[in-house]
Amino acid sequence: MSGYKRMRRQHQKQLIALENRLKAEMDELRLRLQKEVETHANNTYIELERLAKRHTVHTDKELKAATAEEKRIQQQIIAQQKKELTTFLDNQKREYRLCKEKIKEEMNEDPSTPKEEKQERLSRHKETVQRSQADDEAHLLDQQRLVYDRSCRAMKRRTLVRRHEFEQEQMREELNKKKTQKEMEQALMIRQDESTQELERRQLQTLQRLRVELIRLQHQTELENQEEYNGRRQRELHRKHALEQRQQPRNLKMLEMQIKKQFQDTCKVQTKQYKALRNHQLEVSPKSEHKAILKSLKEEQTRKLAVLAEQYEQSINEMMASQAMRLEEEQQGECQALKQQLQQEMELLDAYQNKTKAQTEAQHERELQKLEQEVSLRRAHLEQKIEEELASLQKERTERIKHLFERQEREMDAFDAESAKLGFESLGSLDFPKEDDR
Repeated sequence: MSGYKRMRRQHQKQLIALENRLKAEMDELRLRLQKEVETHANNTYIELERLAKRHTVHTDKELKAATAEEKRIQQQIIAQQKKELTTFLDNQKREYRLCKEKIKEEMNEDPSTPKEEKQERLSRHKETVQRSQADDEAHLLDQQRLVYDRSCRAMKRRTLVRRHEFEQEQMREELNKKKTQKEMEQALMIRQDESTQELERRQLQTLQRLRVELIRLQHQTELENQEEYNGRRQRELHRKHALEQRQQPRNLKMLEMQIKKQFQDTCKVQTKQYKALRNHQLEVSPKSEHKAILKSLKEEQTRKLAVLAEQYEQSINEMMASQAMRLEEEQQGECQALKQQLQQEMELLDAYQNKTKAQTEAQHERELQKLEQEVSLRRAHLEQKIEEELASLQKERTERIKHLFERQEREMDAFDAESAKLGFESLGSLDFPKEDDR
């Protein structure tokens, strides 16, 4: 029993050691998974920060490029307008010379016209042409200013449109990056959940296998102990019976001696009675009859002692036969009783072990069902969390795009309203020469 108790304590220590080792393994896995989540979060933050910096650089680059494009187009328009003005002034000078020569020819055809009149007429014509050319020049300058201002306004509008498109592209890129990172995070969470499930199932199987093995060893030890106990009880009974068999002749001899002693005591009593009867018969009988009386009494005494001896001899024989039969019956009864007792104890042990196995199997089934329920519930919570995060991300995406479009629409409406106040309409239909067309 002490060895059995020591084995039970050792089994308990093995189970506790295994549970502690499995718990440490699970803690290690959870710590590693937590580090993976933190690493992914840090990488996501770094990626978004890098994307934001890249957007800032691109925005600055785009702003500088737009400013340079505006200056280039402005300079191109100014150069074009200067060229047009020069051509216009050259044409005016040429037209003025032609008109002046024509007037001179007309005046020369009429020699009767006084010189003063010719000079006055020429001066009036010169003044008229110069005034007309000044008006045309002023009109041209006004048209060029209008074209320049309209072009500049249109360029600002195009720059605003391009900035809006750039903002939309950057927002789409940012939102797509967030969506990709979120999908990677969710995929990581799913993989981690699957890893946790796998480890939990493997640990439960390991624990249950050890428990089954320990119960098997325990039952084997119990069965061996019971068989050893049964053998010991049977050997003890066999030794007891053998001792009884060895002691039986002595016991029978003692009983025989007791019977013989009783016979001897009875013989002594009868002898005393014979002597008393003999003396009485001799006293009351004539002396001549004494010899016959003694002979008769002697024969009677001999006959009775012979009968008594025969009876006692028969009693001894019967006693010996009954004692041998009684010992055999008692030993057979003890053997049968021990056999029934040991069989009952073996059946009780078998029933106890079967009950233990059934309880262990039921416990394992409950543990497995509990684990599956926990796994299913955790997976459902994870899927719900994923759906909520995707819905939240989609809501953020929709709201940010909506707010961006609304702000851009307000900016565009404000710009167009300001342009309308300045007298500019349909600025979006203007085309500008590209840098390669200069």
